[in-house]
Amino acid sequence: MGEFKTKLKEYRAKTGMKQDELALKVGVRRETIIRLEKGQYNPSLKLAMDIAAVFDTTVEELFRFEE
Repeated sequence: MGEFKTKLKEYRAKTGMKQDELALKVGVRRETIIRLEKGQYNPSLKLAMDIAAVFDTTVEELFRFEE
C-alpha cells in the first residue's frame, strides 16, 4: 500500500474553517484533524464520508494512497 495523502487542509483553508470547527462538525477531536492533515491517520469510512459531506466533495477527492 502506498503513502496516505490528503487535500483536507486545502479544502479547509478555502472555506476559512478552523480545525476545531471541522472537528466539531464531524464529531472528533481537533487532534484527529491535525493528524489527518499530516497524513498520520487513516480515517474510518464513516469519518471520511462525513468530512467529504462537510466540503460537498467526494472521499476520493480528499483522500488517496500514492505509490
